[in-house]
Amino acid sequence: MLEKLKNFATNAANIMFDDSSNDLRALPKTVRLQILITLSAIWTTVFSLYVFSMANFATAWASLFLAHIGLIIATYITFKSFHTANKERKNVFETGNYNPVKIFLIFFVIFFIFIFTKGIDLLNRTNSYTIEYKGPEKTTLERIKEFVK
Repeated sequence: MLEKLKNFATNAANIMFDDSSNDLRALPKTVRLQILITLSAIWTTVFSLYVFSMANFATAWASLFLAHIGLIIATYITFKSFHTANKERKNVFETGNYNPVKIFLIFFVIFFIFIFTKGIDLLNRTNSYTIEYKGPEKTTLERIKEFVK
């Protein structure tokens, strides 16, 4: 069962991002990326119109659209990196190819994981205050009556 799911995910990713099995393989890579981003904008708009109210539409659409673009680009870069690494079989430490972009991405991933885990930790806490608050000593009416005598 798990193997079938893995094969399905691999085949789906290959259809989208592998140059030899994609139906858009005759187009330049930039055009393929533009088509994927356009499709993500269309599907984000459809989903946002269906799920969110008009008051939240703009914010939800923008966040979903940015998430789609980030997911597409991150998946594309990941598959290309693995494909290139599988072809070349070179170690970064042996070649000395310390690309600043790669170093930035590693630090960004570590920072993102740190922020994400801190957010989950904050959500799992029941109360962040050490002093228990039981409410005001007087009710609102009692406080108003002090001023209006």
